[in-house]
Amino acid sequence: MVSLIVGVVLIGFCVFACLPNGLDWSSDVINFLKGFVPAFTAFCGLISIFIGFADIKDKKEAKKEELAAKKAEENK
Repeated sequence: MVSLIVGVVLIGFCVFACLPNGLDWSSDVINFLKGFVPAFTAFCGLISIFIGFADIKDKKEAKKEELAAKKAEENK
């Protein structure tokens, strides 16, 4: 419950800060986003690549284990 209230208050402050009648930080927020978004997307891209490589590796290992299990069943 407390986290919901804090979340609503923070979102309200963000909206108030960007309004022309409020703090009028909208141009500062836009400048921040212009610098932050490219760096953040590059970081997300790197994370996605690492996750993709790990997924490929896991699939290969699962396939090897499956083949080993089939061979073990055939040998019985």
